Amino acid sequence: MLKLTDFIIDCPDPMKLAAFYSEVTGTPMKPDSNEHWAGIRFGEIELAFQKVEDFRPPRWPNDEHPKQYHLDFEVDEFEPEQTRIEELGAKLQKNFINDEGYGWQVYTDPVGHPFCLCRNKGVTWVDGKVVWP
Repeated sequence: MLKLTDFIIDCPDPMKLAAFYSEVTGTPMKPDSNEHWAGIRFGEIELAFQKVEDFRPPRWPNDEHPKQYHLDFEVDEFEPEQTRIEELGAKLQKNFINDEGYGWQVYTDPVGHPFCLCRNKGVTWVDGKVVWP
């Protein structure tokens, strides 16, 4: 089982950018936000801001330095979803799963856009929906 959980935006200062979008949307930042990762939850999906060293902003619509983002999908088990998405054309790029079976795997879609399969400790599934701790 797989659910879209996060839309992540690369940036130089996650707290500053999250504060901006928090004000824009009238939705508070998550209390566990920090200088490396800040988020705003919109129902089941989190808009997240991830710190990237030497950040270079996109020049869209110019293609010189394209847009920067990635999607996170929470999974109940890595193996069946890995098999399924690889059959669809995804390519595993890096594995960050710990000995307890939690973490994430970085993939690229058939044209090279990054996305992650994630399994977060404490997350449960109820009737096909992700329940955060």
